[in-house]
Amino acid sequence: MTGDRTDPELACPIAPVVDIVFSRWTTPILWTLHARGRQRFGELERAITNITPKVLTERLRQLERDGLVVRTYHPEVPPRVEYEISELGLSLAPLFAHLADWATGNLPKVAQAREGYDRGA
Repeated sequence: MTGDRTDPELACPIAPVVDIVFSRWTTPILWTLHARGRQRFGELERAITNITPKVLTERLRQLERDGLVVRTYHPEVPPRVEYEISELGLSLAPLFAHLADWATGNLPKVAQAREGYDRGA
């Protein structure tokens, strides 16, 4: 009965966006670049608690590939590389603002629901 299956992107057209924007560490990187502006690698690493250099490198490359972050190489001695959120990345700001509002209003309810569930388990 494989003919009954629906392409996930047709069933949920936001799924590709969720995969891009909400993969682990992507949101904190975009949030930091939006809030602080252009950053060097070390600045990002210090600003984002518990991210490893390897993961930060991987995420930045993926975000650059997806067009959400711009990497600028300055050929000076020593070489300098800076990252900033792109116009496409900035277009996510209203989404992040809505999510921040939702988190403020609803995370206590989520915690309460979890406590209730865990007590019943």
